[in-house]
Amino acid sequence: MRLAPLLAAALVLLVPAPAWAQRDWSKVEIKATKLGESLFMIQGSGGNIGLSIGEDATFLVDDQYAPLTPRIVEAIAKLTPKPVRFVLNTHWHDDHTGGNENLGKAGALLVAHDNVRKRMSSEQFSEFWKRATPPSSPGSLPVVTFSGGTVTFHLNGEELRAIHMPNAHTDGDTIVHFVKADVIHTGDIVWMGLYPWIDVSAGGTVDGTIAACDRMLAMAGERTRFIVGHGPLASVSDVRGYRDMLAKAAERVRKLVAAGRSREEIGASVEVSGEYDEAWGKRFLTGKQFREMLADDLLRKG
Repeated sequence: MRLAPLLAAALVLLVPAPAWAQRDWSKVEIKATKLGESLFMIQGSGGNIGLSIGEDATFLVDDQYAPLTPRIVEAIAKLTPKPVRFVLNTHWHDDHTGGNENLGKAGALLVAHDNVRKRMSSEQFSEFWKRATPPSSPGSLPVVTFSGGTVTFHLNGEELRAIHMPNAHTDGDTIVHFVKADVIHTGDIVWMGLYPWIDVSAGGTVDGTIAACDRMLAMAGERTRFIVGHGPLASVSDVRGYRDMLAKAAERVRKLVAAGRSREEIGASVEVSGEYDEAWGKRFLTGKQFREMLADDLLRKG
């Protein structure tokens, strides 16, 4: 059975690293979609990439997996002769940072929140997936880090605002607001068409994810577009619907937690997310896994 491209990309997140080496990366389609005069979204396998080009520099938001770097660079070369000068990582997961070392060796400056470098510098263990991620190589680590607030890049006639969103998908999430183009890159705070994974073991929380959505929606106008972590380009109404889905499901889980229900009981409680499972639970996390993930977060808080 042939998997849909979105499902195939999502499933890569579930496969232990040694298995990735066996994948035929040549079959991954690298697609660039123009969003503005100097702004593109690049899709391949892993997190969606933002690309700003122009007279000043080539600027990437995330860089997917290491084996795809030559293909991504080839796609960029069709749009601009300038090499990649900056890479900003939205968080530490390797479907967003896998190309760091390749691009760093080629001269790009790697930028991220402090917690991204901290996570990448040491072994991480996901309780949800029961899987360890070894430390990244020194050449993969962000060279410039920031502790919070906003860092602004003035490039290519654009104002790029990198804004830390605490304890959302992880504890080191950064969104990027392309102010002139009216586009926001959400990283993995927002997923479209599939339930999100919130990395509770790495400081992620559903409340922080909802709060980050609220902050992004407050920045947005009705025509703002969103490059999400996984899935197609999204509109304001798409992100609002995603946010409301998370909020409703989380509130139902809170009530079950207050009633003394266990993780297993919450996972089996279809009433938490049943009306969403058909639209959101078919491509990555199942409805049961989504409920268990929310329980992992909210049971800690009581």
